[in-house]
Amino acid sequence: MPLFSRSWDRDPVDALLRLQDRLEHVFEKPLGFELGLSGRGSFPPLNVFRDDQGLVVLAEVPGFAPDALEVESRHQQLLISGKRETAPPEGASAHRRERAHGEFSRSLQIPREFDAARAEAGCRHGILTVRIPLREEVRPRQIEVKTS
Repeated sequence: MPLFSRSWDRDPVDALLRLQDRLEHVFEKPLGFELGLSGRGSFPPLNVFRDDQGLVVLAEVPGFAPDALEVESRHQQLLISGKRETAPPEGASAHRRERAHGEFSRSLQIPREFDAARAEAGCRHGILTVRIPLREEVRPRQIEVKTS
């Protein structure tokens, strides 16, 4: 009688593949429910963080000219859109097309403590940077201590 029996439900490779599937599911839907257009597969990919001045949104937009990008704020929502046309040179035909082309649009909800109406944007080396300052009323301020 063998010491160990091999069973399909105890196959270590299968168990690792199931674990990988579960982890991918967790990263795609971190709280177990759909969060809208976010995460892997959304374009452009975004990093959003807060610094001393406010909110910073970094969007990867390689190959887009700055004048082909639009950044708009509506109420507490930031809208980023753009268009890229890729056509082979005149007289040539495409052998392989791996670079995406066409239009994209992405929106991001901005928390109320940030003033989306005062947002500023710049694009350098394929990274669109949008800075959204804190509202004046939520900025920390120094209070002078007076003698009584």
